[in-house]
Amino acid sequence: RIFLSFISIFFSILFFYLIIRKNTKNIADLLSYSFILGGTIGNGIDRLLKGFVIDFINLNIINFPVFNIADISINIGFIILLYSIFKNNR
Repeated sequence: RIFLSFISIFFSILFFYLIIRKNTKNIADLLSYSFILGGTIGNGIDRLLKGFVIDFINLNIINFPVFNIADISINIGFIILLYSIFKNNR
């Protein structure tokens, strides 16, 4: 619990820094950092207050892990970041 809380705090500070630094001009990067920051803060708050992350979206239709809005936000941010990286490397 403590290790994951520190990881969440570390990445929240890292992505907050990446958002506020002046030389980030790409809107896709800022958007992806914002999604990831929101997800890490959401999961971090759950870990600090409850000791675990509350997962509440369960898709019984298919065999898929249970997840929450913060997890969705982190994944969306990661997908946007990957898109931005591949788009800029062309």
